[in-house]
Amino acid sequence: MDHSPKEPASDHIANRLALAVHEHRLAPGTKLNEDEVADVYGVSRTVVRAALQRLSHDGLVELRRNRGAFVAQPSVREAREVFEARALLEPRTARSAAERMTGTDLAALQRHIDEEHAALAAGEGGRALYLSGLFHIEIARIADQETIATFIGQLIARSSLIIALYWKRRTAMCESHAHHALLEAMAAHDGAKAEDLMRGHLLDLLTSLDLRNTPPAPRSLREALGT
Repeated sequence: MDHSPKEPASDHIANRLALAVHEHRLAPGTKLNEDEVADVYGVSRTVVRAALQRLSHDGLVELRRNRGAFVAQPSVREAREVFEARALLEPRTARSAAERMTGTDLAALQRHIDEEHAALAAGEGGRALYLSGLFHIEIARIADQETIATFIGQLIARSSLIIALYWKRRTAMCESHAHHALLEAMAAHDGAKAEDLMRGHLLDLLTSLDLRNTPPAPRSLREALGT
């Protein structure tokens, strides 16, 4: 296995599964059979069970009595609440980040945008979406608001599941112009503009959800994890 000697095996498996969820290789509703996950990764069921417990705590997995573990399926109500919460937190965080922005911070954000574009160009839509979420998390980190950054990270994790279920503009992702505009405002240390742009960006994301959609059928677990 390729995990660090200092990283517990269960954390390594949890991180691999979380990445598969964020990149939309594991669809909401997919059953995570312990034996199959253990076989795919070459670990024991005990390790897999611990990983699933951690993902359940993070809100990415639902543990159902006598039925097993499933990738979480946020409801329409939760979808609205998650994006409403992001709209409350992230605009102010963007303002704070713009006011604190350094050259190193700008370079880090630009790398996220470049990697997102490369993923889109390669046809890796799920990875592009994952990188887009990291861009938002990086802004929260730059703002130096640790507690709020933790909440935003949790909300973005749920957003990944919500987008997998309800996205109606799958080719759009986080449109490049929105992130570029945010980057320009932050480079100019224009906190008010960054706040307005983030608010508009999140509203656009919300309107890109079709909250009447029927959830897609889950992929094969082995197929999803075998990539």
